[in-house]
Amino acid sequence: MTMRSRITGVVAAVAAFVAVTMGASPASAESFNGCAWPRVCFYLTMDHWWAGTPTSSFQDVTSSYQNLGSRSRGSDWVHNSRNDDRVWLRYTVNSTGAVEQVCLNPNTMIHFDGAYTVTGVRIEWADRCPGT
Repeated sequence: MTMRSRITGVVAAVAAFVAVTMGASPASAESFNGCAWPRVCFYLTMDHWWAGTPTSSFQDVTSSYQNLGSRSRGSDWVHNSRNDDRVWLRYTVNSTGAVEQVCLNPNTMIHFDGAYTVTGVRIEWADRCPGT
């Protein structure tokens, strides 16, 4: 199973859970799971995610990756609370050491399991990821 298909499945499952438990709402300048707009929030562990307590966040649009520090590198969950900006996440495939990237659309989240280590973030002024 590829990282993209894993991401798609996890995002769909979490979105369904959130819609059922919290009710669907339009994008707005509010907080979700402790992640205040307009931030990209990192949750080091599943416990941080379920408690709604981000361990780190970023909000600056940059032309290159920002390296993650000890409160964000290797996070289990990342949430993009921005309404109109996509986020690129750089990660390492732990089994091979390969460095890859994945795009995160506005108001979506991603789960990284133990096979991957997220290492960088880049926020761009674009409202959709390529191919979506």
